[in-house]
Amino acid sequence: MNWTNTLFEVIDMRSFSNLWFWIALAVVWSSVSHWVLGVPFDMIQKARKIGGQAEVDLHDMVRINVNRLLYIGQVSGLVLLAFLSFFLTSLGIMAFFYDVEFAQAVFLLAFPMTLVGAFSLSTAKVIAEQQPEGEALYARLSKHRVITQFIGMISIFITAMFGMYQNLAVGPGF
Repeated sequence: MNWTNTLFEVIDMRSFSNLWFWIALAVVWSSVSHWVLGVPFDMIQKARKIGGQAEVDLHDMVRINVNRLLYIGQVSGLVLLAFLSFFLTSLGIMAFFYDVEFAQAVFLLAFPMTLVGAFSLSTAKVIAEQQPEGEALYARLSKHRVITQFIGMISIFITAMFGMYQNLAVGPGF
């Protein structure tokens, strides 16, 4: 018997039964909830707690990232939206019409990330318009983080339920 055949029999390489998919899912959502509009959350906490130079640094970092997000949205937003729509539609058709498990896994990662991206753009626009300072800025960034975590929670739950269903439906004996 060939050792690669044995390895692939022992370790299932389908998406939802692969440990690497679940590790990637956890890393993606952990990273997304830590970086609020490109600013690490510990920097927000430090500015809130200490103030002074940490607060100045936070305001500068938020201003830079907000301007960057809005510039990208203004310059190439329409092209990105068209490409993203094509990509998600193609992925969704492959995933749920043609029943391709890898496409299902990528779709369940990519679609909620587009919601977070759109929400980040919206928050950046609000921050640019209102120019919040101090506690108002901390509250806006914290609210953004909580909503992002909520989207992540729902996404992980749906992905886990769908993945368990796929593993039970495709697994041995079914």
